[in-house]
Amino acid sequence: MATLTLTEATALTAAALEKAGASTAAAQSTAKALVYAEAQGTASHGLSRVAQYAGHMGAGRVVGNAAATIVKQQGATAIIDASDGFAFPACDLAIQAAINTARTQGIGLAAVTNSYHFGAAIYHLEAVAAQGMVGLAFSNSPAAMNAWGGKRALFGTNPVAAIFPRTGADPLAIDLALSEVARGKLMVAAKEGKSIPLGWALDAAGNPTTDPAAGLKGSMAPAGGVKGAMLALTIELLVTALAGAHFGFEADSFFDVKGNKPKLGQLFLVINPNAMGGADVFAERVETLITAMLEDGEVRLPGARRYALAAKAARDGLNVSDATLAQIRALIG
Repeated sequence: MATLTLTEATALTAAALEKAGASTAAAQSTAKALVYAEAQGTASHGLSRVAQYAGHMGAGRVVGNAAATIVKQQGATAIIDASDGFAFPACDLAIQAAINTARTQGIGLAAVTNSYHFGAAIYHLEAVAAQGMVGLAFSNSPAAMNAWGGKRALFGTNPVAAIFPRTGADPLAIDLALSEVARGKLMVAAKEGKSIPLGWALDAAGNPTTDPAAGLKGSMAPAGGVKGAMLALTIELLVTALAGAHFGFEADSFFDVKGNKPKLGQLFLVINPNAMGGADVFAERVETLITAMLEDGEVRLPGARRYALAAKAARDGLNVSDATLAQIRALIG
């Protein structure tokens, strides 16, 4: 295990991605997002993705030097074409466009098309909260969940995030995928030869299974049953149909090196409290609810653990496994 400062980890990650074919801008934007996730304890979207991203560049699944562009703006809306490149530069552009529009029109909606892996959904909304605004983020992903009553994987796990700024405190940061558990948990169980709880996954015939290998060949169970499946459907349509992105079933798995360009979609909604009841009203209402929540001593505010881990990583450094560090350094050569 090695300990790196966040600056060191970001520089190392950017160097590895650039060596693998990413432009300097794309490498830096992507590295910043991966280190953010790692520092917040979301290792599944952190530095373990560097080798995967490099492999996908080599296989032509993502264009490392693509330039994201705003291809349409109308009223409070914008469409950004990621041009089959990394999601992070395109999402940066979308978020900034939505913030700028929300400043003048009260609300901003920006969609990203022809995109790639979304990373930690909440990451994209930090800039929104920094401006005192409310943000929502949505994305689809390669197919992993069946439509309710169906047998084959059709929808992605389709992450959704929301952020609510606070005065003098970390924002409320909500970030979740819509499968009962992450697909990575099935992969770990399969490697260790362990069973999984009933309700996590379905086999290829659409039956609940405790066999992780069968679940990996089938589909993930939606969180909350039919309600989760309907939310996944809602997000799938929002992020694809409005801007022409691909559905999850049209994108090959990220866990395979070879495959197609995923061309996924993301959508961001930014709301300016000043255009509604006002910043003071918003802040008072948020804090009143938080106070009520915390009266129950067992309640933990959404995002509190992530922000605490990030503060610790900023102070003490980031612990990176030897295997992950070796993979990153091998890319640099």
